[in-house]
Amino acid sequence: FAALAALFALYIRSRYRGLVRRASSHSRAVLDQRLTALTTRHSMLAMVLFAVDVWGLDLPAYIKPLALFTALPTLSDLIFLMVFLGYLCIVWTFAYTAHQAIFHSDISRGSYVYSNLAFSLPVLLPYALLSGLLDLLQLLPFEQFRQVLDSAMGQIGYFVIFLLIVAIFAPLMVQRFWRCRPMEDGPARQRIEHLCRQAGVTYADIVYWPIFGGRMITAGVMGLVGRFRYILVTQALLQLLHPEEVDQVIAHEIGHVKRRHLPLYLLFFIGFMLISYAFSIAGYYLVFLTAPVLQLILRFDLNQVDVYSVVSSVLLVAGVIIYFRYIFGYFIRNFERQADGYVFELFPSAQPLISTFGKIASSSGQAADKPNWHHFSIQQRMDHLQMCERQPAAIKRHDRKVRNSILAYLAGVVVVGLAVFQMNQFVYSANNRELTLSAIESFLAKKETKSPQDALIYLMLGNLYYENRQVDRAAAAYDQALALNPDHPDILNNLAWLLATSDTPGLHNPETALAMAQKAVRLKPAPHIWDTLAECFYVNGRFREAVAAEAKALAMNPGDRSIYEAQMAKFKKALAEENPPES
Repeated sequence: FAALAALFALYIRSRYRGLVRRASSHSRAVLDQRLTALTTRHSMLAMVLFAVDVWGLDLPAYIKPLALFTALPTLSDLIFLMVFLGYLCIVWTFAYTAHQAIFHSDISRGSYVYSNLAFSLPVLLPYALLSGLLDLLQLLPFEQFRQVLDSAMGQIGYFVIFLLIVAIFAPLMVQRFWRCRPMEDGPARQRIEHLCRQAGVTYADIVYWPIFGGRMITAGVMGLVGRFRYILVTQALLQLLHPEEVDQVIAHEIGHVKRRHLPLYLLFFIGFMLISYAFSIAGYYLVFLTAPVLQLILRFDLNQVDVYSVVSSVLLVAGVIIYFRYIFGYFIRNFERQADGYVFELFPSAQPLISTFGKIASSSGQAADKPNWHHFSIQQRMDHLQMCERQPAAIKRHDRKVRNSILAYLAGVVVVGLAVFQMNQFVYSANNRELTLSAIESFLAKKETKSPQDALIYLMLGNLYYENRQVDRAAAAYDQALALNPDHPDILNNLAWLLATSDTPGLHNPETALAMAQKAVRLKPAPHIWDTLAECFYVNGRFREAVAAEAKALAMNPGDRSIYEAQMAKFKKALAEENPPES
């Protein structure tokens, strides 16, 4: 891990130094485009390296056994989120050298890295809060409440409620994290206040936005409700623009509020959660239910869960890129154009905003026609505003385009939602198990010689038979697995559970089950195996030992703790009935 991180840093440094060496031989516009492209590629490389850490080096395995991370799984996620942010900080640290060589700005390296980090964290922190709070709620001693949270509807309800709370209150936290400070009373603030009153927009405060040292000509607005809405302006905006230009930049930000872009962004994030779940279901279907893929996994003795993790992660990353680059990016670009058009609601002409775009292009050194995935280029925005000056009907046409696009998006979400529901129904139906059983049986039938590695295939086959309530066939598959690998703890465990709990004549064998479970727990003292041993003690009438074994399982902080607690209650009840208190 340390060696990979060091190599990554050396590679990134050399690439940006190469760009600095070419700084004198190219125009600033060309160098700016190359810097942007290079930083994007390096950010993607950071994501690849992060994937190598998690799945290649399996770093989470080193902290999972610790009790703290078992009780609060989000702590593990936060640690690895910090690793990924660390890689991005390496990129930004060396990108600063090229940024200075190209733009000759007076912002410090620390401010440059912090500004990039500050832009990223408000997107990542809600996830950490969402997962962390869910972990804490799971620790509450209210069984029924935990069961509701564990259900599909409970998860959806929790997510929607949390997202609404964050959307409302997050601006209060974010503006403090960005180190914003209230704008002092004066002519600039009074003009902004007048515009807000004219448009009927309420807000909590007007603040200075110190992003990149406040040297960018930009403004912003954040907040769903007026009480927690903030209007952000940079020092450069006020210093380099004329008052009428500042007015129209603020009018653009007011346009975002009046056109309800902020709640629509919330809708798009909810839509992304549905899309990501669809990719997860698709990955499950591909790995577990597609016969050719399943037989490939069996032939090369791959771990099915690991394959699913890799496939679902690849699909998710592809989904993120496609969704945010093309779908979300499409709406952001058109929302910006719609907010530009709102200027005509407050002013007869948009010439001050057009001149502002020209100043942004000249002061930043960027080419006016530089493409951007989340904005139209500066030249395109200027051209569109000029057209609206000549043809006011173009504003209404664009508003209709945005409205129709939103309706098309909602229709698409409904279609994807119905598809996910149908796929989900199939995944949890008996049909998918029959498909998997058929693939495994076909593979085993074609294989002439059996090796100890094939024991795990028979174990999988037995599990599927057991889920299908074909206990006789499950027992036969487990027996074949045990014959190939008599010391595999999970085979011993599963067969012991079946022999202990089955009510099928000829299969119920408590004594043999107990011997197998005792051997399994010696080989692998995991919570689920301690639970099987406890069940075996119970069916043999050894209730005190069942309670002791279940206590060991609970002491290991199993994920599905409620199941173990129910088992413990059953054993304690049997022990109490065996030894009633004297009257």
